[in-house]
Amino acid sequence: MSGRLRIIGGEWRGRRLRVADSPGLRPTGDRVRETLFNWLQGRIAGASVLDLFAGTGALGLEALSRGAAHAVFVERARRAARHLQDHLEQLGASDRGQVWCGDAGRYPGADAGPFDIVFLDPPFALALQQPMLNRVLAEGWVQPEGVVYVESDARAAALDLPADWAVTRETRAGDVHGVLVGPRPD
Repeated sequence: MSGRLRIIGGEWRGRRLRVADSPGLRPTGDRVRETLFNWLQGRIAGASVLDLFAGTGALGLEALSRGAAHAVFVERARRAARHLQDHLEQLGASDRGQVWCGDAGRYPGADAGPFDIVFLDPPFALALQQPMLNRVLAEGWVQPEGVVYVESDARAAALDLPADWAVTRETRAGDVHGVLVGPRPD
């Protein structure tokens, strides 16, 4: 254990949770999270959330803190998945969060969804943003009026979206590029 994750808003604002030092573990920074949750402000209360490639769980835990009804965390590293379960218990949110330990590419999303909000933040080096976004949309993991947040390296290629989907918000912070995508307005 070497790092800490700080919840920046909501019910658990200011809480610091210990996180393991693990290769490739890169929690979404405070600045990007603040921007993202400002975008989601009108959507988060009562939402169902899927945090793919959860890692520290920064996005899903922040969503729960800000009023999401339920979050599913998908994380393949057993140690990180155990820490996520421990965090849910420490925060008294075991009934609002579920940890699925396994590869995100094998997650049976349709069994638990569709979700109001999907967080898609794979390790940048794996370049899984586009293939996983394609799967999320093709398999109906997101509600018809839901949104998907995709985080990538700032140098990554733009996402190829279906004709009826569009980037609704976009941010850059250092080497991080975040986009919120959703159904194109009529």
